[in-house]
Formats: sequence, C-alpha cells, structure tokens
Amino acid sequence: QLQLVESGGGSAQAGGPLRLSCRASGNIDPPYWFAWFHQAPGKLRHIVASINYDGRQSTYSDSAKDRFTIAQDHAANTLYLQMNALNSDDTGMYYCAAGNYISNSKVASQYSYWGQGTQVTVSS
Repeated sequence: QLQLVESGGGSAQAGGPLRLSCRASGNIDPPYWFAWFHQAPGKLRHIVASINYDGRQSTYSDSAKDRFTIAQDHAANTLYLQMNALNSDDTGMYYCAAGNYISNSKVASQYSYWGQGTQVTVSS
C-alpha cells in the first residue's frame, strides 16, 4: 500500500514559480509511474506530467511543456513539480498519483494511488 501526501500549493503571482511536493510512504514495486494531475474548477482532472520509476521516461501536457518540470528524489521518497511562468489557467487542485503497469501514463484511471491534492491559485 502506498500513501501520497502533496504539499507546496498556495497563492502565486502570474508569471511566478511554485514547487509542489508529493511525499510517498509505503511500498510500490517497479515498474511504476508517478504523475501530477490538475483539476480546474468545474473541469475534469487531466494530466500535467508523468515520470517512470527510473526517470528515463517523462511526459508533459502541451500546457506544461517548457514551463513545468517533474522530478523524483528516491532517497527522500518525494515527487516534485516545479512550475514556472504560472498563469490563471494553472489555478486548481493538483493531485499526485502513482501506479503499476501503466500503459498510458496520461490517463487518470490507470493510477491506483492518489493523494488528497493541494490547491494552487494564480492571480494576476
């Protein structure tokens, strides 16, 4: 069983940075994927970025590409999402997710483990 706890959300200025963290406790055997999903108010949850267990593969949504970076620290059991050049569309809840046997890392239903989410609010 794996538990995920996100942190680092809050208020940010448009154009500014924010770094989200997701601390994992428990066990998950490789191969696995970790991911960040975003859910804007009144909208469906969608992928922001994902990374596989050895870090050799990662994916980004079109809106996250060139602005966000996903990374993992195995020693700290922590997943990160560095967000730069924030805009109002980035406002919403951000969820950390993990799962095994992921065939499509962009699909939320593929992930078995989820955190409670952390709120990000970007103001201009």
